[in-house]
Amino acid sequence: MMRCERTEPMRKNCSPMRWIVIALVFWATIINYLDRQTLSVVAPLLIDRFHMSNVTYSQIIFGFMLAYTIMNGASGPIIDRLGTRAGYAVTMVWWSAAAMLHAFAKGPLSLGIARFLLGMGEAGNWPAGVKVVAEWFPAEERAFASGVFNSGSSVGAILAPPLVVWIVLKLGWQYAFLFVGAAGFVWLLCWLTLYHPQVEVERPPEASRISILKLLRTRFVWAFTLSKVFIDPVWYFYIFWFPEYLKRVRHFDMAAIGKYAWIPFFVAAVGNLLGGGLSALLIQWGVSLSVARKSAVTVFAVLMTSAIPVASVADVRLSIALVSLAMVGYTGSCANILAFPADVFPKDVVASVYGFSSLGSGFGGMIFALTTGWVIDHYSYVPVFIGFGLLPLVCIAVIWFLLGPISPVSAKSALAESASASLVGGTAHKHSESDN
Repeated sequence: MMRCERTEPMRKNCSPMRWIVIALVFWATIINYLDRQTLSVVAPLLIDRFHMSNVTYSQIIFGFMLAYTIMNGASGPIIDRLGTRAGYAVTMVWWSAAAMLHAFAKGPLSLGIARFLLGMGEAGNWPAGVKVVAEWFPAEERAFASGVFNSGSSVGAILAPPLVVWIVLKLGWQYAFLFVGAAGFVWLLCWLTLYHPQVEVERPPEASRISILKLLRTRFVWAFTLSKVFIDPVWYFYIFWFPEYLKRVRHFDMAAIGKYAWIPFFVAAVGNLLGGGLSALLIQWGVSLSVARKSAVTVFAVLMTSAIPVASVADVRLSIALVSLAMVGYTGSCANILAFPADVFPKDVVASVYGFSSLGSGFGGMIFALTTGWVIDHYSYVPVFIGFGLLPLVCIAVIWFLLGPISPVSAKSALAESASASLVGGTAHKHSESDN
């Protein structure tokens, strides 16, 4: 079974199996967000039951983001080392078991521990997904394929409110965590049964692999990491706080949350396909890969500023519409951002690159999670929506002015500069020692 090689023409040697594989990643991402969103939907109930303030709830989110951040840096190299099949299986087992553990929470502390363990496992989904795209898809299809699998986050968030509310109203909140967590083990059976490529990805010899230290010294990795500090926390705000916002500000009950909270995520799913489609169209028109990717990110990131007046408008329907538009902006941008590592680095390190860069999103998510709870308790949601509407503009600036060109050539240059800098530093250190 042939996969797509970097140097071969588009689709000529690409296996149709790649669409089945990306469908499995799409499904895994749905489950990932169902597990993540279950607490968001149940939060209004548990905040009252466990007598939590917004600051306490934000601390639980912080715990999730802390674990997510730590494991973003570790999960990429682990998946690169274990391989896609085994690496994805391990991360799915971990986060599914952690999701089910939420059902046994007795208060904020035990809930926070379960959330921390969930964050550890869920961090592996995106490095694994990005690695799948790099292994199976040519450059022209990567943004679209990334958009397809990333749209699972929107679908999971769409399904969560009505599904979780239905389970809560029928059986109780504990069963929501148990049933959603169990879905991961069903996926695991399908993954281990279906994911059997006949031709393994060629792994470079040990001596020619790019070391982690070299990756960390490249301009691309640091700038990419910085860019994610200012865009991913916006999405985290919507998934963690939107149901709570609807209850506290718009006075929705649980049934109304289940009826309406899915709408922005449904609209957001379209952004995944639009974002990948826009960059593909620009490439077909002869625009360079680098400019096409950055331009697509810019167009959709600007849409995210529509969130600024959300908390100020009187009509709740307009409020939901503005959040929906902002979320389309995020998913359209993300479809292209997910393709960046595979556009620049070899397949055997893309999970590591994306994992390290996601340290930025995790760090930003932690800081902004704590800030969000404090601002809401002391002021209101108005400054929060303004802040999250402006953050993506900083991301755009980083991508255009700090990231550098998006191409395999830029990676080779950066790695050469890194090696040169190490050599110069080592030589200088030796001279210093001899002088002493």
